[in-house]
Amino acid sequence: MRIVRTNCMEGAADARGVTVIIDVFRAFTCAPLFFYYGAAKVILEADPEKARRLKREHPHWLLVGEINEVPLEEADLGNSPADIIKRGTTFFSGRTIVHRTTAGVNGVASAVKTADRVILGSFVTAKAVSSSIRSQNPDRVTLVAMGDRGKKPAPEDEACAEYLEHLLIGSPYDPVAALREVLFQKTAQKFIQGKRPYLPREDPLICLQRDLFDFVLIARPEGDFIVAEPVYQ
Repeated sequence: MRIVRTNCMEGAADARGVTVIIDVFRAFTCAPLFFYYGAAKVILEADPEKARRLKREHPHWLLVGEINEVPLEEADLGNSPADIIKRGTTFFSGRTIVHRTTAGVNGVASAVKTADRVILGSFVTAKAVSSSIRSQNPDRVTLVAMGDRGKKPAPEDEACAEYLEHLLIGSPYDPVAALREVLFQKTAQKFIQGKRPYLPREDPLICLQRDLFDFVLIARPEGDFIVAEPVYQ
């Protein structure tokens, strides 16, 4: 098994083999929570206007998303795991979710064009992701750390890629050093400082939890959509 580490939208566009698109803050921490709370289906839609149109055409669906972190106009929720947890099962159970994000969902939309298989990656599903990949033993695994808005590397996504590499092939990983690298950087501090209501202080606490879920989310085309599908270990 050869591990290839890349990042941002350039990395997603060049994804090959089994590919993990990593978005810790916050897309792919949110996506597993949808299924944990009983969502029936999750559609990953990169185009914000198409996402809004789907909501208008299907008002009983839930639209969850953002543009550059700001909640998407007409959305039921922004891209916040804390907000998802507050609402819980009664809000999400049996619902179809349209999920739009700047980095993670855009990365998936690009990667599905070239990769053999696309997995949504974050700390909360890392152990399940690594177990799934090891069971397949593919020749190549591409870890794409999507970074800050898909444009520049972000420490939380790089740390998650490092953790996945550790779980896959036993490379060194220091969780305390990883926390130090993540918590005191801008991508975490903008939540911790509490200056914007759509960036809750609780979000990093949730996003940095490791191995909460025993399923993997696979992204696959379904007609005109890309859907996220849970596969249990």
